[in-house]
Amino acid sequence: MNYSLIWSQVTPHIPYLLGGAALTLQLAVISFLAGWAIGLVNASVLHFGPRPARLAVQGYVTFFINTPLLVQIFFIFFVLPDAGILLSPYAAVAIGMSLNAGAYLTEIQRAGFQSLRREEIDAATAMGFSVPQMVWYVILPHIAKALYPPLSNQFIIQVMTTSIAAIFAVEELTGRAYNVNSLTFRSLEVFSITAVIYVVLTLACSMALALLGRWLFRVKARIL
Repeated sequence: MNYSLIWSQVTPHIPYLLGGAALTLQLAVISFLAGWAIGLVNASVLHFGPRPARLAVQGYVTFFINTPLLVQIFFIFFVLPDAGILLSPYAAVAIGMSLNAGAYLTEIQRAGFQSLRREEIDAATAMGFSVPQMVWYVILPHIAKALYPPLSNQFIIQVMTTSIAAIFAVEELTGRAYNVNSLTFRSLEVFSITAVIYVVLTLACSMALALLGRWLFRVKARIL
């Protein structure tokens, strides 16, 4: 193998790659927050809802956990237009990732509902709390503290999963790495730098989440 590293052909594109990293983070935040909201509603239904609603949620979770994310996004991007629903590549990826994350976050938050002591639910009921009030004032604070580590891990997974958006020509970090590689043909240099950016991004997110958990919920999370 006769391959000489020529970093000077790639380093001018680093700002462009960092712009893709910002889009990666944006996509991860949007899909995680939407998935968290879906998961919270679904976990509430599984805990408090009538049987037909529980069966519907269980069907949703079973489908999205047991099918590949890529297939789900293909369905949204290529099948929905046949029904007259046209979405941009970014919107299709964001919706697909949100629905997929919602299924996993349903299961995570369901565990939080189940870990709540019965006495707390009974006390909230005795005080006349409605189900939404009970979820917001009693269950959500408990979930935030007890399940903060797995929720944080799910966010990091979202960050890394955004690379799938490159398949749909979304110019997040991996998509921009493909573009730079097609211009420079310096694959080793391009994807080495891209990998380093991913490592820095995920470590920065992990540190920020650990500090946030310590500050808001007194979670003893490791910073490094």
